[in-house]
Amino acid sequence: MNGIFLLDKPGGISSNRALQIVKRVYGAAKAGHTGALDPLATGMLPLCFGEATKFSQFLLDADKRYITTAKLGQRTDTSDADGVVVEERPLPDNLSSEQIDTLLQSDFTGLITQVPSMFSALKHNGQPLYKLARQGIEVEVKSRQITVHSIEVLDFRGDEVDLDIRCSKGTYIRSIVQDMGEILGCGAHVKMLRRLDSGPYKAENMMPLADLEQLVADMATDASAEQIQTHLDGLLLPPWSPVEDAPEVLLSDVQTDALCKGQRVVLEDIAAQPLVRIRDAASEKFLGIGEIDAAGQLLPRRLMSTQDL
Repeated sequence: MNGIFLLDKPGGISSNRALQIVKRVYGAAKAGHTGALDPLATGMLPLCFGEATKFSQFLLDADKRYITTAKLGQRTDTSDADGVVVEERPLPDNLSSEQIDTLLQSDFTGLITQVPSMFSALKHNGQPLYKLARQGIEVEVKSRQITVHSIEVLDFRGDEVDLDIRCSKGTYIRSIVQDMGEILGCGAHVKMLRRLDSGPYKAENMMPLADLEQLVADMATDASAEQIQTHLDGLLLPPWSPVEDAPEVLLSDVQTDALCKGQRVVLEDIAAQPLVRIRDAASEKFLGIGEIDAAGQLLPRRLMSTQDL
């Protein structure tokens, strides 16, 4: 079983817990998620099964889209609603949606620098920062550059503001909200966070965990295990979907055989390409991804296992 399931992760559980539930539903031997969401957060969590895990890095590196609600006037120890309120401050007089939007466009759009929260999955000497933070251990967290492509105020309700954020990999929404609160002088934390898009995947194509479990329960009454598995497999996107926009190279039987044996494959009349999808012309099977150098040589980067070809 090789493919990608777009899970609408519910709140209240970790990304790994959600992965294990869906993995058990599918009976998958090999699985992984791409880009963890905090227990507070909901939404898009692509799950990779089997050989699809080889291409998960393209999803980790992809742009994301979030909607979030920032609670103004309160700062928590985790910068989100799961934490303890450590400080309360009054909001600026006559604060308006327009003032917040002006601040966001000037200070939080484009290439910016942010310091990730201690309550993040980043690691220090092999330990996730959030585990150290829960033990009361503080370490220096290095700043990083990220790109916010756009940030829009959706609604403003006195002490709450809803934002739509499109950003690069590595962006911490909690840090944006926390930093916004500090500039406003009142403090802020994330009350709600939902990921809508991840790379090529859009919100309308994900399935809630409860719907998946109900689907299996409903089918169990009058469908065989084989029929259920066939239906579940039909919900998966192909392993190459993270790179579906990359140009495709078709190989002849001889070239496919050479590639699978680790031999040199040279393509004629083709320009250099940093990333291509490789497919066998006769069977139309996806072979993997690679690049084409200036000499027309196909350099494999990630190939499907031979048993799947």
